[in-house]
Amino acid sequence: MLKFAVFDESGPATAWNLRHQHLIGSDDVVVPSEIAFEGGLIQCRKRIDGSAALGLQFPVADESGGEGSLLTLRTCLLRDREEPYLLSLELARYRILLLLNKLEEWALFGEPADDPAMRLVEQARDAFTHALVEQHYSAAVKGRGGYTPAADRAARSALALALKAGEALALLQSRVMYARRLNGTLAAIASQSPPANAITDHEARAGRAALLGSPGVILPEPARIGCSVNPAQFTPELCALAQQACDFVTIPMRWVEMEPTEGKYAFARTDKWIEWAVTKAKLPVTAGPVVDFHARSAPRWLGIWEHDYETLRDVVFEHVKALVTRYRRTVGVWTVCSGLHAGNGFSLTPEQAIDLTRTCVMVVRKLQPTAKVQVEIAQPWGEYTGEAGPKGARSIPPTVYCDFMQQVQCHVDAWAVRLQMGQPEPGKSARDLLAISAMLDRFAAFDVPVAVTAMGCPAAPLPAPGDGELEPGHWRRHWNPEHQAEWMAHLGAIIAAKPFVTSLCWQDLYDPSAQAEMPAGGLATASGAARPVARVLSELRGALRGGRPILPGSA
Repeated sequence: MLKFAVFDESGPATAWNLRHQHLIGSDDVVVPSEIAFEGGLIQCRKRIDGSAALGLQFPVADESGGEGSLLTLRTCLLRDREEPYLLSLELARYRILLLLNKLEEWALFGEPADDPAMRLVEQARDAFTHALVEQHYSAAVKGRGGYTPAADRAARSALALALKAGEALALLQSRVMYARRLNGTLAAIASQSPPANAITDHEARAGRAALLGSPGVILPEPARIGCSVNPAQFTPELCALAQQACDFVTIPMRWVEMEPTEGKYAFARTDKWIEWAVTKAKLPVTAGPVVDFHARSAPRWLGIWEHDYETLRDVVFEHVKALVTRYRRTVGVWTVCSGLHAGNGFSLTPEQAIDLTRTCVMVVRKLQPTAKVQVEIAQPWGEYTGEAGPKGARSIPPTVYCDFMQQVQCHVDAWAVRLQMGQPEPGKSARDLLAISAMLDRFAAFDVPVAVTAMGCPAAPLPAPGDGELEPGHWRRHWNPEHQAEWMAHLGAIIAAKPFVTSLCWQDLYDPSAQAEMPAGGLATASGAARPVARVLSELRGALRGGRPILPGSA
């Protein structure tokens, strides 16, 4: 069993709100567990052998006096023991480990020592060393796990500094990789033969990634910038905003909107936006996800086939066929399915999820051979696999899902990743920039391009329902329109600079009155008034197309 001592402002905590808690096993796979605050300690009972890491939402203070962050963080893999660990110290330890790993993976050890990011890394290491010393001296003190409030304060300070250093490092890597991409260095290295001493394909890929400072493929063109458009509204103001900010538009094509009544399709609103994009704006169109069993997307009548997989597969086949046949002359990229690995809505076995994904891909390949095909990964951190009951047991971890797809020879043109946070839904709690960057690197390791198909955060805090277990959290401070734009400016630059990223799509053009992907998450309000994030998205697009710096404040 894993035990963790926690402190609050008054000393050892007598109560602790556990939120987004989960245990992580090897290969970053979330495992089933029971986690509770008992006897003044967080106690974790896992259902697997071996070491595990604890992930949970944790407050991080801003030492400059700001609001601070509320982020989902994790520890290193830890072995079972009777004595509790100090939670704040273990969270800081993992951050230091991630910093050192990314310095090596991104080939940044050669950067000047006086670079602000490199100085922050050294300061974080010094702060963590101080926390270790403080914890060592507190071990002789009787109390909660042998720890003192002073040890906890030192560890929290080290954690805050390590998070700050991590985000600075992610931005540094963005600047370095973008410069290498512009000057042709990445293309030159990518064209070289594999290292002569590489025996296996894995060693060859690792050697190449070490030279590049990035895993995955190297795309010849910069990332394209887009936005998802709910077809419910069509106004000149929205059209102008989409044309100004986007290289392409995504039409969601939610099943519940396309076929609200079984056998009766409603194409009119979708046709209007696609016609405008193709004939007037001259913008490429991405469509989908076509198949998504989330309650927000699936029609109610489809539920009668949930436990009859053979019929469900036939219905899905006909639905994908109908949409691709209608729009194959206007849609160039299809996101064929989303979240099948996560058990969203329907209880599919892993075998059925893989088979249904293959079916969706096969239909598009047959009907429109020239189209690009994407499969969307919902909840990319895979917390859902730790849920109790059938959903957790039947679901597939995200990276395992990608691996299975490659094993069955179901080749896609890109893995599409949903990257939404600050929303009170499973898998959408706030994370820091380095954690997001590292997560995208894991998908890049499959040597397939990555498309971020739903990026977004809210322009106002979204309250958690019920007991607050799904508290969405926040990054640096509580959400507002200016902070939404700041998040987009930093994270958008990090994502766009990655050479394996093919596109980046904001989650909503505007805040629709119904079926909103995220309340207050659009580039514009429901009335069509543009938010600051629209300007940031347009500036990022212009910088990428003009070969100009993409980081905020860069000259």
